[in-house]
Amino acid sequence: MRLLFVPNEEYPMFTSIDPATGAPGQSYAELTGAEIEIKLQRAHDTFREWRLTDLATRTALLERIAEQFDANTQRLAETATREMGKTLKSAIAEVQKCAQAFRHYAQEGAAMLEPRSFPGATATWHPMGPVLAVMPWNFPYWQVVRFMAPTILAGNVGLLKHASSVQGCGAALEEMVIAAGGPAGLFQNLAIKSDKVDALIADDRIVAVTLTGSEGAGMKVAEAAGRALKKVVLELGGSDPFIVMPSADLDAAAKAAVTARVQNTGQSCICAKRMIVHADVYDAFFEKFSAGMQAVVAGDPMDAASDMGPLSSEEQRATVLGQLKLFEQAGAKLLFGGEALPGKGAYMSAGILVDVPTDHEVANEELFGPIAMLFKAADIDEAIGIANAVPFGLGSSVWTQDADERARFERDIEAGMIAVNKMLASAPEAPFGGVKRSGHGRELGPYGLHEFMNLKTVLG
Repeated sequence: MRLLFVPNEEYPMFTSIDPATGAPGQSYAELTGAEIEIKLQRAHDTFREWRLTDLATRTALLERIAEQFDANTQRLAETATREMGKTLKSAIAEVQKCAQAFRHYAQEGAAMLEPRSFPGATATWHPMGPVLAVMPWNFPYWQVVRFMAPTILAGNVGLLKHASSVQGCGAALEEMVIAAGGPAGLFQNLAIKSDKVDALIADDRIVAVTLTGSEGAGMKVAEAAGRALKKVVLELGGSDPFIVMPSADLDAAAKAAVTARVQNTGQSCICAKRMIVHADVYDAFFEKFSAGMQAVVAGDPMDAASDMGPLSSEEQRATVLGQLKLFEQAGAKLLFGGEALPGKGAYMSAGILVDVPTDHEVANEELFGPIAMLFKAADIDEAIGIANAVPFGLGSSVWTQDADERARFERDIEAGMIAVNKMLASAPEAPFGGVKRSGHGRELGPYGLHEFMNLKTVLG
């Protein structure tokens, strides 16, 4: 069924709010129904041409897009910092990582798309069509590029429904493609609200959808995709465990744990959120970790001396503060931090929760802020049990020098990713995604490329 979008209401403006100051920033007009229809048809028409381009044309464009990210690093980073509050240094690193991803797919794409031969048959990869991406604000470039780079390489085209608060970042992403010489319909930012997503998914010009976001958003998108019988990839919440065993390098583990918890002001799906520490080293780890968390400087995200900026909005800070009240009502104890800092901006101090009851529903909360939960485990079995007790299964980090323990963790931790003796991080070459209520499907690496391609079998 093809749907024709027509204007039938007054369309509001998106206005970004600087979470460091509360001051309004640039405004962007929401697309009218007629404008959505134009972009949809443009995507459809562009795909008919782009699918026929050769691999050399696609990879050359990816290289030029990477060059645009390089040339505009400072401007792109400042836009992200103003719109969602991450530190400028982390925003710069995010932009550089995006350039790395485009180059990765440009350089490795040919190998990823090699046909596979079988007795009497060959399997070949082919593009599917326009893919809709529904993306969040926390990594406003990287989350999108994880879908965007392989989409272009595959011969597909992309449509982005970005978070309302980061429309400047969404517009900039489209600008990078155009500046690199890409056709106008290859990647388009749709400045729309969430209430338009169901109709987009139902439109027969959209062949698939990918979402990074909350469980609730994931369920709505999956339901809409199911009704339309369309492929969907979901990267949802996480409450990642960070397990420390007696053989671990405690200095390295504690330092990594602080970074893993407060990066992006704790607003990352793969932030380590639950520190699970063996009883034999609990006190020693706690001393190092708590000192590190208390030393975290929350301040102006444009200042290189700041370890973290504000939360993304006043609303997000209020959500985290409300969650902390629920934890305390359930019997958990906030040792320090977790306070709204005075003055302008959505700032909050880093903190640690202990005595969190693992059998209470509050333990299933994903804290999207700079607050760590600390648990004590008697042995590896209890550590794995605590790690797996939540409904999420995105990532994990384990710290041990024991080969047998490592093997147990790799086998028994219920997660899509596991980092050993290091902080979990995403990388262009490594498949990214989770299990359980953290979603399904994969981004990045060859598997992320293949998610939205038709594996066509040729017999004879």
